[in-house]
Amino acid sequence: MMTFEGLGIDARLIQATDELGFVNPTPIQEQAIPVLLSGTTDFVGLAQTGTGKTAAFGLPLLQLISVENKHPQALIVCPTRELCMQIVKEIELFKKHIKGLHVVAVYGGASITMQIRDLRRGVQIVVATPGRLIDLIERKAIDLEQIKYVVLDEADEMLNMGFRDDIEFILKNTPNRESTWLFSATMPPEVRQVSKRYMKSPVEVTVGKANTGNKNIDHQYYVCSSQHRYETLKRIIDFNPGMYGIIFTRTKLDAQGIAEKLTREGYDIDALHGDLSQGQRDAVMGQFRDKTLQLLIATDVAARGIDVKEITHVINFELPDDVEVYTHRSGRTGRAGSQGISMSIVHSREIFKLRQIEKMVQQPFHKLDIPSGKDVCRKQFFYFMDKLLQTDVSHGDYETYMPMLAEKFADVSKEEVLKRVVATEFDRFLKYYENASDLNARTDTRVRERTPYDRGDRSDSRGDRADGRTRDTRGREFSGGDGNYARLFVNLGTKDGFYKASFLQFILDMSELKKENLGRIDMKEMNSWIEIDKSVADKMVRAVDGKTFKGRRIRMNDANSRG
Repeated sequence: MMTFEGLGIDARLIQATDELGFVNPTPIQEQAIPVLLSGTTDFVGLAQTGTGKTAAFGLPLLQLISVENKHPQALIVCPTRELCMQIVKEIELFKKHIKGLHVVAVYGGASITMQIRDLRRGVQIVVATPGRLIDLIERKAIDLEQIKYVVLDEADEMLNMGFRDDIEFILKNTPNRESTWLFSATMPPEVRQVSKRYMKSPVEVTVGKANTGNKNIDHQYYVCSSQHRYETLKRIIDFNPGMYGIIFTRTKLDAQGIAEKLTREGYDIDALHGDLSQGQRDAVMGQFRDKTLQLLIATDVAARGIDVKEITHVINFELPDDVEVYTHRSGRTGRAGSQGISMSIVHSREIFKLRQIEKMVQQPFHKLDIPSGKDVCRKQFFYFMDKLLQTDVSHGDYETYMPMLAEKFADVSKEEVLKRVVATEFDRFLKYYENASDLNARTDTRVRERTPYDRGDRSDSRGDRADGRTRDTRGREFSGGDGNYARLFVNLGTKDGFYKASFLQFILDMSELKKENLGRIDMKEMNSWIEIDKSVADKMVRAVDGKTFKGRRIRMNDANSRG
């Protein structure tokens, strides 16, 4: 079996990896490191999150860097503050036996003055988020002229978040780089375009198949009616005691609302979304990492770059619009060889989309029945019994109280004591679930699951079909229009850095409307057209029209009124 030493890694780095318990490289490390050590070859590495990509580019960088030169020689660009800090933390561990080598993280939400001071002290590796890096470039606070190596980590996520212009600006400002290394979980056309434009004959390595999911993840789904989605979520949580997971929603409004409802009902949960300040975000993430919070509920944008170990479950409160986003969501669990579960709550109309995702990740999705009230109580009961038997009583001075306990319970049988313990713990569950209804959708999903995909018809991610019919965002088919919909024009498109999922979340967040109000969305380079329930069309126009995006005024109006 291959070792890090066999890959050509420096002895000081080998010492660090040995101390960290890393003996054998992961597949992406084994294939990437020998190529990257040359320092002159452009590289594209496709691998799922949690496969050791940081070491794959971090170890070669540390070996190539000149310690004597105190100016930036390597630049690592990543989508979020959390990922930025995580990369720096890992590189610090790898470089512990290399004296005089400095790494600095620059990201938004922290003092730019302090970051400029750190840069001026002399640094060889800079790890940055795009926005803060551009700010530093424009202030002339960082010199990228002598950058030799540029790493784009989680490239697909950066592009999906609208950072394409930023990435191109950064690459244009590193004219003397000797190689560019791009790492991504998926390879959408936008990533391919960047690689073609800014890289020369890159070596491309794919671990597993491109866009496929982690084999350590079990993909499950539950079918329910739309009005029972929240109750289904709650029942799934209750049926999985000990769950440590992330729940994904489409909008920040949903994330905050669901978190507040579950908190009121006694669950250890908090929300992560775009309205939080950096201090609030750090506080939530700190509580989640130390497991004070059992669950985190987040939007896709807010959760970018989160890397927390030991997450057991990911729950999709709703399926994402872009099937590739599902890969990123599910990739939060099943990391570093551990097993994970990705659950999705779907309506029968969404089975078509589920089949698209299933084909993309090339793994089967298992349909499960929503647990009954009795199933939940039984699962909680056995979990409590196991927890009771495993409780450590060796550290307390319980012997002092045993005579009092024996006297107090002298006339109470063992069975009666156990009943009272169980009643104390389960009173809430038993009352809530004793008359719980069956939440499983009554629709015959066997018919629903016969989709155009199953029959061999071709469709793209927008829902267009070969037979001319289309699907709206709720999976319904229609031909050319629907009398209940208005059609709105908006002067935002893919050139503004939007993809369908990010655009959908953007307009829903601005208007505070629900996804169920939307029909089909057609996105072009400069403009987009949105079909929306006529009853709320005016509300969306009032919320969006006249606002600004990246300094440009947004225009939204009835598409039919544009002449």
